[in-house]
Amino acid sequence: MTTTQIFGWQIALTGDLGSFQAELTSREISPGLGEILLNLRSDMPATPPDTALIWNVPSVDMPGHWSPTVGWRRALQVDWGGDSASKATSGAPVTCLFNDAGHNRLTFACSDALHTLKLQAGVHEESATIRCRVKLFCEPWAQITEYEIAVRVDTRDIPYYEALDQVSRWWAGLPGYAPSPVPADALEPVYSTWYSFHQQVTAEGIEEQCRLAKGLGCETVIVDDGWQTDNDDRGYAYCGDWRVSPSRIADMKSHVARVHDIGMKYMLWYSVPFVGEYSDSWARFKDKFLEVVEMTGKFGVLDPRFPDVRDYLINIYETALREWDLDGFKLDFVDSFSLPKDKQHETGGGRDILSVPVAVDRLLTDVMERLRAIKPDIMIEFRQSYVGPLMRKYGNMFRVGDCPNDYHSNRIGSLDIRLICGDTATHSDMVMWHPTEDAEDAARQIIHTLFSVPQISVLLDRIPQDHVRMLQHWLGFWRAHRDILMHGRLEPLHPGAMYPAVVASTAEERIIAFYGNIVVATGADVPADLWLVNGTASLSVALRISEPLQGTITASDCYGDTVYEKEIILAAGLHEIAVPRSGIAHIRRKSL
Repeated sequence: MTTTQIFGWQIALTGDLGSFQAELTSREISPGLGEILLNLRSDMPATPPDTALIWNVPSVDMPGHWSPTVGWRRALQVDWGGDSASKATSGAPVTCLFNDAGHNRLTFACSDALHTLKLQAGVHEESATIRCRVKLFCEPWAQITEYEIAVRVDTRDIPYYEALDQVSRWWAGLPGYAPSPVPADALEPVYSTWYSFHQQVTAEGIEEQCRLAKGLGCETVIVDDGWQTDNDDRGYAYCGDWRVSPSRIADMKSHVARVHDIGMKYMLWYSVPFVGEYSDSWARFKDKFLEVVEMTGKFGVLDPRFPDVRDYLINIYETALREWDLDGFKLDFVDSFSLPKDKQHETGGGRDILSVPVAVDRLLTDVMERLRAIKPDIMIEFRQSYVGPLMRKYGNMFRVGDCPNDYHSNRIGSLDIRLICGDTATHSDMVMWHPTEDAEDAARQIIHTLFSVPQISVLLDRIPQDHVRMLQHWLGFWRAHRDILMHGRLEPLHPGAMYPAVVASTAEERIIAFYGNIVVATGADVPADLWLVNGTASLSVALRISEPLQGTITASDCYGDTVYEKEIILAAGLHEIAVPRSGIAHIRRKSL
C-alpha cells in the first residue's frame, strides 16, 4: 500500500493500480496548511484504476459539516453513509468541518474539479475519528499515461468562511481555471419572467413588466421557458429546435429592441441538453441521447461526446446572439449531462471524447469562445448546483436553485454559493410572494437574499401599491450598498444553524442582517456607519457592543419611512435595539 504522512496522519492510496506506478507525497505549506500530492504514471496508455485516498483524523470539536451541495443537513455524516459527488457541472470538490464557533477544523479540496470525484468526511464509530476519502476515476476514462491531483488540507483555527474563500482563490489560480470576467451589468437587479409568467409569456406582457421593473431599479430581464412553444405543460417535450413561437413573440428582434429602448438588457433561457419528442431535432438526434426522460411527454438528454451535438448547440446560441442582439443567456440544466450506469461502457459510434465531463467542458469552452467573439461582455447565468470552480470559467452569474416563495432556502442557497464563488456574481432565486401578503413579510423575500443580486418575479401591476413602495425601497437600499454587500468582507455566521446572521464590512461601514433571534457582536473598530437589518419576525435585534458607542440612531420601516431618530450613548455590553419588522436601524457613530 502506498502511503505518506501529513500533520501526523497517514494517507493511504487504495486499490489495484494495474500498470500504473504511484508517487504519493505531502508537504506543509505553513502551520496547519498542506497538500497531498498524487502522481500516477504508466509506460503505456491504460484505463486508470478504481482507487481512493483515505486518511483518519481525530473527531475533536468538529460537530458541523459543509459542502456545496449539503443543503439543510449540516450535521456530521457517518463513514458508512453516502459520498458527496462533484464534477465540472455539479457541486465542487471541497468539504469543510467546523466547530460551534464557526471556526475551521478541517477543510480539504481537490485540484481536479473537472472529473467526477466522490468526497467523504464521516464519523468512524469504532475509533471516534473522521474517515476522509477522495475517490478517483468514478466514471469511464480514456486510456492515459499520467494523472496528477493535489488535495489541499487546511486545519488552521480560522473562520470557516476564510478557509473556504482561500480554497476558491486556490482554484482560481490553477492552470485552466481562471474565472470569467464579470461585467458590471451582471451586478444589477434582474426581472425574471419565470414565476410571474411561467410559460405564458407574450412580447407585450414582458415589455410592460420591463417598463415597471426599470422604474424600480431593475436593469436586465431574463425571459424564461415559454418563448419557444405554445404548450403550457411545463415539460420539455417541445425543446430542441429553439424557434420562437409566433403566438408568444411575433418578431423577436423587434421585441428585444423595444426592451433595449426601455433601458434594459435582455437574456434568454435555453435548456441546454434537452431535445423533446415533438421537436424536429428529435429524429436527428434520437440515437445520440444519454437518456430519455418521461415527464409531460418525452425528452432526451443530448450526449455532448458527439461533435455534431456540440456544433448544433453552439450554432443555436451564436445565431440567436447575432440575429436578436441578446445580452446574455440563461443556460439551464447543464448538470443533466450525466452518464447512466447502463451506458458506462458505450464508446465509438462517432463520439470523439469518452468522458462526459470532458465533453461538457469542451462544449462550454467553445460556446464561450464563440459568444465572446461577438459580445465580450456577454452574461451567462448558471443555476445551483452547477456553480463550481470550472463553471466560473464559462458563467459570470450563479443563481440559487429554485425555491419559490421560500426566503430561508434562498438565503441559505445564496450564501452557500458566495462562500466559494469569489467575484462571480451570485444571484438570488427569483423572489415571489402572494399579493395578499403583508408588505413586511413580503420584504423578507428581499432581505434574506441581501447578499446576492436580487431577481424579482412578480407581476408588478398586480401587487398592491404598498408592495411596490416596499420593493422600491429595498432595491434602492441594495443598489446604494451594493459594493459592501457584494464585495465587502463577508461573514455568514453560525453555518450549522443556517446563517441566522450575516455581516458585511468595509473600513467605512458595516451591515449586520439578522435572520434569527440571535446576539451579534459588533467587534472592535466599529466603522462610522453601522446598519442593522431586521429580517426576523421580532421588533428588535440584540447587539453586543465591545466598546462604548456614541452617535445617532435612525430607524426606518419596510418602506424606508423614518420611525424614530435619537441620540444614543451605549456602554459596552448587551443591548436590545428597537428595529421595525423588515426595517433598518442606522447608527451613525461619533467619536467619544
